[in-house]
Amino acid sequence: MKSVCVYCGASPGITPEYTSAARQLAATLVKHELRLVYGGGNVGLMGIIADEVLKLGGQVTGVIPKALMDKEVGHIGLTELHIVNNMHERKALMAQLSDAFIAMPGGIGTLEELFEVMTWAQLGFHEKPIGLLNVNGFYDGLLQFLQHTGEQGFLRANHLEILIHDNQTESLLQKLQTYKVVPTTKWVQSSDL
Repeated sequence: MKSVCVYCGASPGITPEYTSAARQLAATLVKHELRLVYGGGNVGLMGIIADEVLKLGGQVTGVIPKALMDKEVGHIGLTELHIVNNMHERKALMAQLSDAFIAMPGGIGTLEELFEVMTWAQLGFHEKPIGLLNVNGFYDGLLQFLQHTGEQGFLRANHLEILIHDNQTESLLQKLQTYKVVPTTKWVQSSDL
């Protein structure tokens, strides 16, 4: 593992725990000599984690659509910045440049990115580990909902194992580094329940 894609909010959130977790994740990535790949913004948790990785001497690759760069939310001080045409290109390039994925707290965009890479893993399009940094219980409701989805027959039990979660950066990263690919079959059968 050489690079980790981090999905997170373009807002810092309302509690200092989110900012603290972004800085802690940055320190963990730098400690393990992992390159940060992220959405290229200089705002919210995105900007905080990028700035912290750079401050600690790490490498940061950003990927941002031209329309967002033009609105002056692009981070111009990164190790590497890719400016792409649209969000689809952004997500594809971020996935291509990354060996693992971590979702921190964020909004709809963060959830959409997380679910897209989970879907790709479920379909067998990649075998990269996917982590959820559950800061201050932020994702407790989502994890409960995913369990409910499985119980209702819309998600195989082994597909739930695709998403690794922890509330500590170091232990989450360790789980990602020792991840064993979950065998996946897309369709749920009544015998799976």
